[in-house]
Amino acid sequence: MRFLLRWTWRSALLVLIGVVLIQFWFVAHIWYWTDHNPETTAFMESRLAKLREKNQQAALSHQWLPYGRISVHLKRAIIAAEDAKFLDHEGFDWEAIQKAYEKNLKKGKVVAGGSTISQQLAKNLFLSGERTWWRKAQEAAITVMIETILSKRRILEIYLNVIEWGEGIFGAEAAARYHFGVTAAALGPEQAARLAAMVPSPRRYVPGRETAYLQRRTEIILARMNAAQMP
Repeated sequence: MRFLLRWTWRSALLVLIGVVLIQFWFVAHIWYWTDHNPETTAFMESRLAKLREKNQQAALSHQWLPYGRISVHLKRAIIAAEDAKFLDHEGFDWEAIQKAYEKNLKKGKVVAGGSTISQQLAKNLFLSGERTWWRKAQEAAITVMIETILSKRRILEIYLNVIEWGEGIFGAEAAARYHFGVTAAALGPEQAARLAAMVPSPRRYVPGRETAYLQRRTEIILARMNAAQMP
């Protein structure tokens, strides 16, 4: 019995040490990214692996752009669409989370999320897409790290450069060229609003595809953009 208790405590200690080391690994990466750009993300690697199941030569379209070379309209559109309180919260919009919970409860399934830009970035940089309690807990921990270590401007800069905007299309520059044939710096208000409207389901849209939802969502984002506060 004593041996079993000793083994249990040692196992628990080893697990705890492992968890702590993993958290330090996350912190080290985030700290490095204060002035270095991520070359890839966990989500980008996952998408590339799936593309290569069909085509071994598949590659992602991705080009990093510094914050100042990304259209101000796209910055406003993304904040208006994804996280209106971006500058005010510390990683979590509790009101949005509560509203999403109530909506999902009413529908009986997950139809809405309350994730902030920082939460989405945490997931894209490090985590898989599975829905488990421990993954959500790790996402929350990474979100706190991101908000503590990075400035709001840097968070938005990385986010705009790594999120998905089509099959194999990642980041604002690749998205602007793919959907509109222009650079990310040249995006106008409506183009920016349309890109922001695509973020929840980016692989659903190809250049020129129009849907009633996309048009309606674009108009809503356009109406909110002037009020969006940017870092």
